[in-house]
Amino acid sequence: MKATASIHSNNRLPAGWFNKQMQLMSVILFIVEFVRGAVLVSMLPIYGTKVLGLSSDVIGLAISAHYIVDTLFKLVIGYLLDRFSGRLIVFIGLLLSLVGVYTLQFAEAPWLFISAAGLYGIGMSPLWIVCLTKVTESQRATQMGVLYTIWLVGLGSGPIVCNILLDYSATFTYSLLITLSILACVLTPWMSKDKVTRVKPVPTQQQFLVLKKQLSQMRLVLPGMILQTLGASMLLPILPQFAEIQLSLSGVQYSILLTAGGACAVLGLIPMGKLADKVNSKRWFLGLGFGAFACLLYLLTLGPTFWVGLFIAIGLGLAYSTILPTWNALLASYIPPKQEGLGWGFLSSFEGIGVMFGPTVGGFIALWNGSISVVWTSAILFAVIGIFYATIYKNGD
Repeated sequence: MKATASIHSNNRLPAGWFNKQMQLMSVILFIVEFVRGAVLVSMLPIYGTKVLGLSSDVIGLAISAHYIVDTLFKLVIGYLLDRFSGRLIVFIGLLLSLVGVYTLQFAEAPWLFISAAGLYGIGMSPLWIVCLTKVTESQRATQMGVLYTIWLVGLGSGPIVCNILLDYSATFTYSLLITLSILACVLTPWMSKDKVTRVKPVPTQQQFLVLKKQLSQMRLVLPGMILQTLGASMLLPILPQFAEIQLSLSGVQYSILLTAGGACAVLGLIPMGKLADKVNSKRWFLGLGFGAFACLLYLLTLGPTFWVGLFIAIGLGLAYSTILPTWNALLASYIPPKQEGLGWGFLSSFEGIGVMFGPTVGGFIALWNGSISVVWTSAILFAVIGIFYATIYKNGD
């Protein structure tokens, strides 16, 4: 799961919605995530294998390179955003992404393919961090619900559209992604040229001392950050196999379940975000969300029918939409004042640790004891996190 939201902004946003700057960044965010989803889920594995003739291990390394570089550079990007114009940093990032995507089509050599995917990861870091720093505290969960809706729709629709187009023309599909990447770069100059925070830069050593103090205060939160992204990402390599073998689903049925769960997650983000803004006890909200997610994952291991599985998928989507806005509200309370870029960059990097290692862990568990063991393990992790937030952790109130 991504790190979320920020609480300081130089300009108050209109009540209930975003100002023109956030609307512009939302459009850019949708384009960027659309291309990212298409590249990671479709272009890298399909184009890399069928057109470039690369082996599956090279494809896997390229995807890992993207996430590792993206995660590592979030901290650096956050540091830069506290000192330079967000517009400049986002433009440079998207330009690097464009170079990375453009290079992939010529990357027949494994090292070049992996390097291009890594370069693409660098370019993905700035935009999301800038969006986080523009969200107001009073409507933090609600506005993050909107941002997450844009993110999920873009990330989910990219592979769907790309998979359909690849059946007709790989060249046209690639050209479309290049065109959209160029469009995102073209839109960037209309962003505000203001820095994330209009304050005199704090010396680097002092910033990290403040950040160290904040991290010490949230030491009980950090393991949960890793565990939840680990638990979610470890399902990625085994879901198709699990659906086919354990649930006896056809490809069409599997797609329906994924679509239903994703749609409910998207539709639930805004209302759940508004509800989270009104609820005093955030820890119980988190506990219920993680607990429901764990229970529903366990129910999947019982081999339900397609229709029961459909209801479970819908429940998983709603549970996910419950967790995200509330989780961002919790993390935002730990961001050092006037160091939003650095703070969110660090937290984004920290959460990315689980994403980097989750697929590998899931793959090894599946190899050792089958795909159903991966789902069990993931359910246990989410259950532990839910119990922790509901009964032990007190700062979520």
